[in-house]
Amino acid sequence: MRLTVMTLLVFLLVMNPVCAMAYIGPGLATGTIGVILGVVGSICIAVFAMLWYPIKRVLKKIKKSSPKENRRPPE
Repeated sequence: MRLTVMTLLVFLLVMNPVCAMAYIGPGLATGTIGVILGVVGSICIAVFAMLWYPIKRVLKKIKKSSPKENRRPPE
């Protein structure tokens, strides 16, 4: 019974809306945008890096196996 009353009291105190009187300036928004762009950019670079080396290896194999008769001789 006592635990239930304490839990209810804590819940009511936490849920009590109070004005924070806080100011969020434009610097915080700029920093947030920078962090988001940094995270998205690093994810894009990581995906590109994981895909680039296998693609590069396949392109090298294709280039080596292509017949030399398709190339024009230097003039």
